[in-house]
Amino acid sequence: MSIKIIRPGLFTTIQDLGRYGYQKFGVIASGAMDTYSLRIANILVGNHEGEAAIEITLHGPKLLFEQDQLIAITGGDLTPTIDGKAVPLWRPVYVKKGSEVKFGAPKIGCRAYLAVAGGMAVEEVMKSKSTYTRAGIGGYEGRALQAGDVVATNPSSHHVRLFMNKLKNKQLSLPFQSTNWFVNWNEFLPLSRKNFIRTLPGAQFHQFTTQSKNKFFTEGFKVLPQSDRMGYKLSGPTLKLKEKVEMLSEAVVHGTIQIPPDGQLIILLADRQTTGGYPKLAQIASIDLSLVAQMKPGERIQFTDITIEDAEHLYLEREERFKQLVGSIHYSLREQIL
Repeated sequence: MSIKIIRPGLFTTIQDLGRYGYQKFGVIASGAMDTYSLRIANILVGNHEGEAAIEITLHGPKLLFEQDQLIAITGGDLTPTIDGKAVPLWRPVYVKKGSEVKFGAPKIGCRAYLAVAGGMAVEEVMKSKSTYTRAGIGGYEGRALQAGDVVATNPSSHHVRLFMNKLKNKQLSLPFQSTNWFVNWNEFLPLSRKNFIRTLPGAQFHQFTTQSKNKFFTEGFKVLPQSDRMGYKLSGPTLKLKEKVEMLSEAVVHGTIQIPPDGQLIILLADRQTTGGYPKLAQIASIDLSLVAQMKPGERIQFTDITIEDAEHLYLEREERFKQLVGSIHYSLREQIL
């Protein structure tokens, strides 16, 4: 089973939840920028939530499905179509052999995730299928997908094949079939408020001037076109330390906000380095990392503060809702084939 890349799009890669356990050796984590969208896409097609899927950025690809497949598309709305017909998002979709799935301009958000039942049949590198293009490892030959690539997929489970056949036999007029139930995506990815990002104080927060700390929370910052999976560069007011500090490099994580000597913000993201030597002004709360991943160049971010207790509470609350969602999807998949 396979998918042929007819047109690759701007930057289309294979990603899972990341390559963890090797950062002490200088190997970065990589993985999906928007982990919630990836996890839900996989659950919708009967995969383990951490299975590899296709991450699509801004201007998407055109894909030819060489066999019948069950897919789900989540994340931002990049106006996907199958043989010219709009595809509903955040639900299982049966795609017929020979169908072309095409992505257009983004309506909202900037990254979509396409999961296929069975997952991507690419080799794991250090226990992950995620692509890290700078090192040329993981995914499909360690690079972004190109026209002419044929990506193999794993066979789906017997249970999923029964479900897919149920959809296939609906005999509707569209070139695909989908369920009438779907995930309420706004519960996990509230894109209507993606410009308001909650943060915790960074390790060097107290070393910045009072004026700089006030500007961080009261003035907006614009995402620059030079941004990528390694980090978002932002333009806005210049933020300054009280006095020059000579720092040793320290560990950084997904969502760390660093301030280099020019006083402009950098948000470290999925392909971040393992350590950094710039002062860390703030740390984005885990609950909002997927929202940051959906921000396009030119959009503005407004930062707000949150306590660590509230950040933990919101994270655990969403994880509990996710567990309930997984149970509901599994129940719906079983009901569909009975």
